Amino acid sequence: MIRLILVLLLLAGGLSAHAAESDEPNSIILDGLVGRERTPQSEQPSQPETGAPESAVVLEGGDAAYGAFQRGYYLTALKLATPLAKLGDPAAQTLVAELHARGLGLPKDMKEAAFWYKAAAESGDTAAQLKYALLLLEGRFVEKDREMARELMRKAADAGNSSAQFNYGQLLITDQPGDGGLKQALPYMIKAAQNGIADAQFALSQIYAYGVGQQPADPAMARHWLVRAARSGFDTAQLDLAVWLIDGIGGEVDYDTGFGWMRRAANSGNVMAQNRLSHLYVNAIGTRPDPIEAAKWYILSRRSGLEDYALEDFFQGLTAEEQKAGIEAANTFRSR
Repeated sequence: MIRLILVLLLLAGGLSAHAAESDEPNSIILDGLVGRERTPQSEQPSQPETGAPESAVVLEGGDAAYGAFQRGYYLTALKLATPLAKLGDPAAQTLVAELHARGLGLPKDMKEAAFWYKAAAESGDTAAQLKYALLLLEGRFVEKDREMARELMRKAADAGNSSAQFNYGQLLITDQPGDGGLKQALPYMIKAAQNGIADAQFALSQIYAYGVGQQPADPAMARHWLVRAARSGFDTAQLDLAVWLIDGIGGEVDYDTGFGWMRRAANSGNVMAQNRLSHLYVNAIGTRPDPIEAAKWYILSRRSGLEDYALEDFFQGLTAEEQKAGIEAANTFRSR
């Protein structure tokens, strides 16, 4: 029941579960001038531009602005997109808003970003509708308006924006706790999960794992969504999937694959996975026994505050050389 409570808190306690705290609204990175979703590119400081990219010369209008944005020529993107935004192009308005919101090529200015998000949202751009809805919910840079936020988020979700589908599903559960809210939210959560939103995939795995309200438990379906979330890079899903594979929950036992998922979660920095991986090395589950690796992962989890008396006994039983090797391995570890 602890996991069930956690997932309901996740769904009801705030939007966009993976978003880090920042001044900008929690949602996806827009897909440039067409307003689709895109896997965020790695951030890098904007550099003074020595000239527009070659593509900006060849392409026209919005395509050139988006091409400049993709290549990190943020000032060029702003220069090309702003005239289009002022003419009412919603995708250009969203791009201008994103540049201001993220401080790319110019100082971050969330009030200016909010102005352009609003304009693009009113013109029907789904990425802007979601971002402006989140601003309205927070009430930090615009006047708080939950009803308008809900309506904009619904429009974006119904138009197929997968991040909006997940966030709107959470909003429905928050506004109507219990079976009614979950029944309304579930179709949106399923769509978001099918469209690759890892948070939604993991949330569905928990709903199907334990059953909520009138939704019966379905371990096989829960395992299916755990696999999808794990493949999307969700470390908690990787940890849970490893446990399910090793324990044979929702399907056949698979020690080797379970060990692989546990190692992936541990390498990403998941403390509980690091602890469990140490146990797998100690007990040779899905791998050969390896006291050095076991010591390494135990030390890493212990440094993060996770105590384990059984592993401490194991560590104290190692030779001085093995302990030293384990400590050195932990010292050189870098999460990835």
